Amino acid sequence: MKTLKLMVAGLSLFLAGSLQAQTTINVSIGSPPLWGPVGYAEARYYYLPDLEAYYDIQSSNFIYYENGRWIHKAHLPYQHRGYDLYHGYKVVLTDYHGNDPYSHFKEHKVKYVKGYRGHEQKTIGEKPGKNRYKAKYQSKNESQHRKGNTAKRGHDKNKGKGKRK
Repeated sequence: MKTLKLMVAGLSLFLAGSLQAQTTINVSIGSPPLWGPVGYAEARYYYLPDLEAYYDIQSSNFIYYENGRWIHKAHLPYQHRGYDLYHGYKVVLTDYHGNDPYSHFKEHKVKYVKGYRGHEQKTIGEKPGKNRYKAKYQSKNESQHRKGNTAKRGHDKNKGKGKRK
């Protein structure tokens, strides 16, 4: 009986030693949008000078001032519905790590006035449908070009047939 107890105790110690308690903490940080500038994976906020608004990458929300308060929404307000985020300038706020970037709005508004353009920016992705017209136009031209070549070849074949002496 003593040996059975020792074997159970040994097996318990062996299993306890081989099992490790692991604690994993995942902080879910949102991915930058495709219209965001390349090279700023660690940033949390963009300031959009043309709109006088912010974009929170972590929550995928725009932050803008409306009716006396700062609004957090997934979409821009109606009056900015046609704004091109791919070509609009984004100021990446690399030096701010809080939860309310608009606390510095007065400074941002003065430093980055509407129409502000700093260094050239390349976006992470391409604007959806950007090349649709180009592809359609090219395929149309290519098919016309092929038709033209076929007609020329047919014309060349018949060219010598009517000239017999």
